[in-house]
Amino acid sequence: MKTIEHFYSADLSWVENFAKQYNGKVEGNFIIVPEDIQSGTRYFLDCGEGIVAYYINVEYKKNLHLIQKNSSNDFVGFYYNLTDGEATVSVHNSLYNVSRWQYNLSVIDGTLESDYNVTKGSKTFALCIFIKKSSIREYALNNRLKFPNIDEILNPEKNTMIRFDRMSNESFHILDDLRKKKVGGPVFDLNLVGTVHMLIANYLKKLASKRIIIQTVNQPDLTSIISTQMYLIEHIEDHFPSIKLLAEKANMSESKFKTLFNKITGNTPNMFFMENKLLRAKELLESKQFSISQISDRLNFTNNSYFASKFKEHFGVSPKTFVQDL
Repeated sequence: MKTIEHFYSADLSWVENFAKQYNGKVEGNFIIVPEDIQSGTRYFLDCGEGIVAYYINVEYKKNLHLIQKNSSNDFVGFYYNLTDGEATVSVHNSLYNVSRWQYNLSVIDGTLESDYNVTKGSKTFALCIFIKKSSIREYALNNRLKFPNIDEILNPEKNTMIRFDRMSNESFHILDDLRKKKVGGPVFDLNLVGTVHMLIANYLKKLASKRIIIQTVNQPDLTSIISTQMYLIEHIEDHFPSIKLLAEKANMSESKFKTLFNKITGNTPNMFFMENKLLRAKELLESKQFSISQISDRLNFTNNSYFASKFKEHFGVSPKTFVQDL
């Protein structure tokens, strides 16, 4: 396994060091990495206004361990990651999966360190957006997004911006359109800048529609919340465990656990569990190996009617219609 220690920032000061860590080089806006490490494209672009885009479309030829230690806390990273294969992010020695089918959107404050592990043979298509916190304030104002406590949200002494999420269908299609473009040159750059601004706008609109919890998050607490998320996903076919049990696993009071869980995931533990249960149901329906009734029983829904109503509420169609559309 090759280990790479690097940093990111909302300017281009990270690029030369990053290429050097790969034993690679910078040519124009491309980071050229030796073929024995990966094939494919790494492309960066200063989008202006304190925003940098980093486009990745590669296949890994060996296992990689990337250690991210930022030298600045004045930015936030938006990581849209559609990896096909095995990839994990480790935050304070706790692992969670990142890929097209797992967490494919991470919003991580520049104050936090993380490790990224990816296995040989995995294919990654990702877009990383690094934006200065001051630019987020301007962006929200220019797009008339109402954040009454924007100064507290962006103050690293009062709040840590952190979220592990799944991107919206709209964001997925925006990225998929970008993926079809030939990389490099003024036309691609124009499309890349447009994509970056659409993704930022989509996410901030989503953020503005929810109550934002103002709170700093330290590494041990972040690790504990991630571990309970993984526990819920590993037991997704069971009934929801109690908040008391989850809080004990996180070594927190119930009130602290619920607050931090909501801050990091944007959902209550119950909602997080149900959303992942429904995603699992969708995967099982797509496999065409089980009937609707079998899936309802397997995932411990109260009855078929309850399963159907929750599925339609989440996906907009009933399980029966979804299967027919397949």
